[in-house]
Amino acid sequence: MKKDLSVNFEIPEGVTVEVNGNLVTVKGRDKETKKEIEFGKISSKIDGKNMVLTAKNGTKRESRMIGTIIAHINNMAQGIKEGFVYKMEICNVHFPMNVKVEGEKVVIKSFLGEKVDRIARILPNVKVSVKGSEIEITSPDVESAGQTAANIEKASRLKGRDRRIFQDGIFIKEKCGVAI
Repeated sequence: MKKDLSVNFEIPEGVTVEVNGNLVTVKGRDKETKKEIEFGKISSKIDGKNMVLTAKNGTKRESRMIGTIIAHINNMAQGIKEGFVYKMEICNVHFPMNVKVEGEKVVIKSFLGEKVDRIARILPNVKVSVKGSEIEITSPDVESAGQTAANIEKASRLKGRDRRIFQDGIFIKEKCGVAI
């Protein structure tokens, strides 16, 4: 059933939100994140500390899209305020591996005694630090931090070996403060 939808959303403290077409920019604390969001039939208007999302003759699709837009803006605001931190653990049983950050990539050397280095890409606006057997990934963008952690985990994936015996790899142990 089609009806007019209007949701009044309060912008979190300490951040400012700007909408230019499909580009949403959240600024605060000398940080800035940008994201392209497809609004479709939804129109947005910012009144001071409130953001109004409206859809004329909206369906369930537009209602769900409004919730998604609000969730994205909340994530961007949380990233500006606190940042997102992923922690990974380097586990090696058979061969000691060396993990280094070189520019825009993470280099894994001597993984299971291999001569060829394994490389994982670091996305823009993400900081990666290696301390002993722990890797810490920080970013104000949750998607970039998560994708960088996934790239590192994928680079150390085993193929064609028994996982019960060969338990080497780099694994995510904590996502945004929640232990896995």
